[in-house]
Formats: sequence, structure tokens, C-alpha cells
Amino acid sequence: MPPLAPAELQRRLASLPGWEVREGALRRAYAFPDFTAAMAFANRVAQAAEAADHHPDMLVGYGRVELAWVSHSAGGITERDVEMAARSDLLAGST
Repeated sequence: MPPLAPAELQRRLASLPGWEVREGALRRAYAFPDFTAAMAFANRVAQAAEAADHHPDMLVGYGRVELAWVSHSAGGITERDVEMAARSDLLAGST
């Protein structure tokens, strides 16, 4: 799957509130009330990533999870990354 063209990526970003392209990846930080809630979300993302065989970079802290989706093998952000970003929002309970 090839990387999305810049114009298409910008168009797709419009449907992903809270996401940005930074350092070559789709990135978003989520806030949670505590570490347990953050870990629960991180585990839901991990399960979805395993099922899709597509894995994000993830940073978990107290009440915070940061995700970065990029297809390293394709050399950029692909449709698959956009789909997993949207799936992450669903898992977080946000749209």
C-alpha cells in the first residue's frame, strides 16, 4: 500500500479531529483520569493492532497515551494508518 499523497492526507486529516502529521507519522495524545484508564486504552489499541497486524508507536504515562501511526515499510502514512487512527478514536470513546 503506497503512502497517501499530501493533498489526500490533508483531506483525510479533516475527518480525524485531534490528529496531526508530525515527524512523518499521524500523531495524537489522549488524556485519561489515571494510569489504569490509560493502560486499559493502550491494551485495547494493542489488541486491535495485533488483529490488524499493524502496530503503532505508543507512549503511556500517568493519564496519557500518545499514539503514532505510520507504515515504515511503505515509507509514509497510508490508508491503513488513517483507518487505525480512526479505530483508536473509537477505542478511546471519541470521534
